Amino acid sequence: MPSPIGSVPALSAASATIFSIGIVFLGYWGLYEPTKWRFADIMVFVFAMIGFGCLGLVPWMATSPVEPETSDARIRIARHMFLAGVVAIWLGVSISVIF
Repeated sequence: MPSPIGSVPALSAASATIFSIGIVFLGYWGLYEPTKWRFADIMVFVFAMIGFGCLGLVPWMATSPVEPETSDARIRIARHMFLAGVVAIWLGVSISVIF
């Protein structure tokens, strides 16, 4: 199997970068503060977990084999998962800043 070229490594690296930015955000945000969580805090956590799930699956989806080697069906799904992960992480960040 040839090594991936083009958008696969770029997509995987971008998802890892956004994933690490999200982890840094959660550490800065105060995930372990002893105060009672408000509804906005729960929404931040939910959006972050959805984003981490999507971003974590991007490299797996982008590198999984497809039946005809010229098919880009999995890359398209990986791109959509990347977009969903980025939107979810940034929604969580936005909610934490606004509320």
